[in-house]
Amino acid sequence: MERRQRRRGGTAVAVGILLGLGTGATGCSGSGAAAEDTGDVKGAGDPVAALHRAADALRSAGSSKAGTSMEMAAGGTRVTIRGRGVYDYRRRLGRLTVMLPEDPTGASGHRPITELLAPGALYMKNRGAGVPADKWVRVDTATLSDGNLVTGGATDPYAAAEVLRGTREATFVGRTEVAGTAVRHYRGTADLARAARYAAPGVRASLAAAAEGFATAAVPFDAYLDDQGRIRKLRQRFSFVNGRRRAAVEVASTLLLYGFGAPVEVTLPAPADIYAGRIAEDGPGAGGNRPVH
Repeated sequence: MERRQRRRGGTAVAVGILLGLGTGATGCSGSGAAAEDTGDVKGAGDPVAALHRAADALRSAGSSKAGTSMEMAAGGTRVTIRGRGVYDYRRRLGRLTVMLPEDPTGASGHRPITELLAPGALYMKNRGAGVPADKWVRVDTATLSDGNLVTGGATDPYAAAEVLRGTREATFVGRTEVAGTAVRHYRGTADLARAARYAAPGVRASLAAAAEGFATAAVPFDAYLDDQGRIRKLRQRFSFVNGRRRAAVEVASTLLLYGFGAPVEVTLPAPADIYAGRIAEDGPGAGGNRPVH
C-alpha cells in the first residue's frame, strides 16, 4: 500500500509540471522528417527484431546529444515542453535543460529546469514549489507511477529505448530522413509489462511501475532507426489518469538523438545540495505537499 501511494505521488509530480504550468499553448513540434516512401519495403528486415535491438545499438554508440518534446492537450490548448542535452547510454547518466511553456501573453514566467538523469534517480534544479534556488530535488524513479517516462516533462532517452523491447507488433512504413540522416520508419505498439521483463536490470523496476501506473500498458509509437539500428527519432504516446478528474490524459513524447559519441560530463549533487523538505504539487491531481528523497 505504501509503495502504491508513493507511485501516485510520482504521477502528481508529472501532472504538476505538465498540467500545472500549462496555461499557455504552443504549436506541435516539427517532425524533422522528410516525406516517407511507403512503397519500398526492401531491406526492412524483421521490424520487431530491429526494435528489440534498438537499446543495445544505443549502448554500442556510447553517447549522444538529445532533444526532447512533450505535448499534451490541457484546457483546450496544446502545451509543449522542450528539452535539450546529452546522454551516456553505458553509464545511464544524462543532463537535460527543460524549457517550460510560455504564458498566454507570450512571456516565459519559468526558469529552465536542469535535470540530471541517473540509474534509479531524477535530480531537478529550479523545480520551484518552494525549493531554494541552490538546491536540487531528488526523486526515486522506482516510486514513480510513470517510471520516469513523463515525470519532469522529458522522457529518459535510455528508458524510452528500453520500452521498445516490449514491442509485440510493428510494421515497416518506409524509408525517409531525419535531420539529413537516412532512416527506416517503423510503427507499432509496445507493452510496458513485456518491456519490463526484457529490459536491462537497471530499468526493469521503473518500467514495471509504469506498466501498473499508466491508464494502459500499451504504448503506440513511431520509431526511426538509422543504418546502425540507432534511434534517431522516437515518438511514443502514453496515457495516465489525472487523479482529480479521473480522466485519462494523453501525452506524446518525442525524442531526437544526434551527435553520437558526444562527450558527456555529469556530476551528481552532493547530499548537502539536495533539498530535504517538502514540495508543493502545482497541478490538478496533486495531493498537497509530498516529501522528496
